[in-house]
Amino acid sequence: VQAVAAYFDEAARLLDLDEDTREVLGSSYREVAVQVPVRLDSGDLTVVRGYRVQHNGARGPYKGGVRFHPSADLDEVRALASLMTWKTALLDLPFGGAKGGVEVDPTGMTRDEVQRMTRRYTRSIHHVLGVYRDIPAPDVNTDAQVMAWMLDEFSLLHGYSPAIVTGKPVAFGGAPGRESATGRGAVEVLAALCRHLGVDLRGQRVAIQGFGQVGSWAARALVEKGATVVAVSDVHGGVVRPEGLDVDALVGLVAGGGSVVEAVGRDGIEAVGNPELLELDVDVLVPAALGPVVTDANADRIRARIVVEGANHPTTPSGDKILADRGVIVVPDILANAGGVTGSYFEWTQNIQQFTWKEERFLAELADRLSGAYQATQRFADDEGVTLRTAAFALGVRRVAEAVRLRGYV
Repeated sequence: VQAVAAYFDEAARLLDLDEDTREVLGSSYREVAVQVPVRLDSGDLTVVRGYRVQHNGARGPYKGGVRFHPSADLDEVRALASLMTWKTALLDLPFGGAKGGVEVDPTGMTRDEVQRMTRRYTRSIHHVLGVYRDIPAPDVNTDAQVMAWMLDEFSLLHGYSPAIVTGKPVAFGGAPGRESATGRGAVEVLAALCRHLGVDLRGQRVAIQGFGQVGSWAARALVEKGATVVAVSDVHGGVVRPEGLDVDALVGLVAGGGSVVEAVGRDGIEAVGNPELLELDVDVLVPAALGPVVTDANADRIRARIVVEGANHPTTPSGDKILADRGVIVVPDILANAGGVTGSYFEWTQNIQQFTWKEERFLAELADRLSGAYQATQRFADDEGVTLRTAAFALGVRRVAEAVRLRGYV
């Protein structure tokens, strides 16, 4: 929370925002907290808390994911909602920023229990959702199936509304390409950065912390572009092979319900801990798990020259400063992982039009949007002599501030 506020304050100072605009942009428009009673398969009742925070809608309907996690309290959701405001503005999407969460660990819950919780949560917040009001998407511990349940529950109350959520199954109105969009988007931004630096992405050695939807798709996209993925990890630990890993084999392991650590001992693959993975001798580091993981305690030991933030705020402000002082280029989360909301925008527009794109068009549009956003951010950073993070926040904040003024809020 403090990290996001610090980055906003830095951008506001750089832009010389007036106090009235700062006050509007520095707080949320609406915060909903609800009780979510869940009947367990055992017959017992558990009561958890659910939230939906709508930070700013000056540029369009609210957009943001829903996460099921013990740390998804109001403060966390509030910070993530503001990140979505700046992210959608940076990508010039016609959305505002929101986030949702249920304060629960779903890993021990059955499928039926998660479905009942999802439906109860949706019913509790449906009055603040809408195709042109607020459109949820998947996030930590939620997926296409959870979105399908949310869509169905909302539709029971309001009539069939395919555009009410994004990240749905393709068979239920989802967009071909959306599942891979966040990971692929991060790689498109990295490719644009490499072109700017005059570095060939082919042959770059990459370590990825986190092998969920973002990390695994980033790994696949990196291999497609000729990079070498030397290390990946999940919640159980990591694997490393200096000559490069067989990413498809690891994806197969995880898809079958396993962990990447089951590959240890095969074909020269060794184990590596999650903290140690961050400090490997690689060209590019992609933190794509939960943050923060790069802090003032380890930032001076990061050997990668480029850090691409696949996760939300994986780097603390103090760690960020150490990396900047050392000349490490950090591609900030609101740019690096913006492929997800960009893909959601494509899905939303297709649902409204009831017209489906081919995946080739989806991926081409995604690459164009992400590389364009990187170029705009790099130009701002060069012109102002600031980091990519400060530039990205400043661009996003400036666009929202302009919308706020045009609407007459200040």
